[in-house]
Amino acid sequence: MYTVEEFDRGKTKVLRYILYKKRTEQEVRTKFQKDIEENMLEDIIEYLKEAGYINDKEYIEKTVNNFMILKNMSIKEIKYKLMSKGLNKNDIDDYIYENKEELEEYETKSARNIIYKKSTSMEQEEIVQFLLKKGYKKDNINNAMEE
Repeated sequence: MYTVEEFDRGKTKVLRYILYKKRTEQEVRTKFQKDIEENMLEDIIEYLKEAGYINDKEYIEKTVNNFMILKNMSIKEIKYKLMSKGLNKNDIDDYIYENKEELEEYETKSARNIIYKKSTSMEQEEIVQFLLKKGYKKDNINNAMEE
């Protein structure tokens, strides 16, 4: 068992880590597994989830929105990036399903941007292969090519 003081110290440490930059539950677990005793870490994570400091579903939404603003990515690439953060695959799939239309539109726009950038240095067929390798859907590539 641990004391209230130990819990508060651990909680403060984890909170500092989260407030510096939004983190997933898995990132918190990985970072503190050696420093904080397992039962206490579980309790801290539960406490911070209830308080709204750790919210993986919100994290997915914010991260995807940032990708859409800043990067050209396929839906598949977004999914892999999120999974690499230790997020629940079902939560990711649910988010993608619930925002399918917007994400498909984004993927087409991303493909269009890449086609435009690469068109000076690559043949059309090479660009298509490049996009397919990055996980873009054939339909979205075709739509982007037509525009």
